[in-house]
This record gives sequence, structure tokens and C-alpha cells, in this order.
Amino acid sequence: MSTFHAIVWIDQSEAHVLMFDREHMQAQRIKSRTHHKHQGKAEDSAAFFADVARALAGTHEVLLTGPGLVRNQFRDWCSSHLPSVADSVVDSVAADHPSDGQLVALARQYFKKFDNMTADPSTA
Repeated sequence: MSTFHAIVWIDQSEAHVLMFDREHMQAQRIKSRTHHKHQGKAEDSAAFFADVARALAGTHEVLLTGPGLVRNQFRDWCSSHLPSVADSVVDSVAADHPSDGQLVALARQYFKKFDNMTADPSTA
């Protein structure tokens, strides 16, 4: 699904990728291959981040959310390995464990303000 906006909630064990436009929303849950919080290997994180980045292909603007530092580590990984995905990330904000509905509401509110600030003609 090629969409204009996405929100990603990510922690060390999974990512919720929610892509949406005005009429549609598609949700995907991606599990990390690491099962223990502090025993993850770099290659496990890289594989997890690659899976999440692939899910974002074709998305123009991405809002990253989640607890801790994983969202920033994902953004850094994308900068090094998939700059096109990193370039689509517009912000990174802390969020504990919201439901998918709460994530979409947060994203719609965020992108409404963001698009108004950037005068994006695609949302007019």
C-alpha cells in the first residue's frame, strides 16, 4: 500500500506499522527475532530494522513513536542503510503503549499540524 502517511510504534520486541490516507488504514505488526531484552545481537536488530523499513516502502512521511531509544536507533540504522526511509521520517516522539486506534489518532493530529506548517498541497 503506497500511502502518504505512516506512524510506527517500535520497541525492542516489535513494531506496529500503521499506514493511512484519508480513506484507508493498513496495520502491520512486525516481531523482532530477539526474544530477550538484553540478549539481542546486532544482526538481529539489523534484520528487525530492515523488516520495518521494508514495510514503509512508498510512504512519504513517517512519524516514529515508542518508549526508550529504539526509535532513534531505527532512524540511525535507516540513515546508514536506507536513506530514502530515513528521509521520510519527519519526527520521533515518545509514546508508551497506545492502542492502534490511539496511534492513528495521534498521527492524524500530528500530520494535520505538520502539513499545515509545511503547506503540503496533497492534503488540501
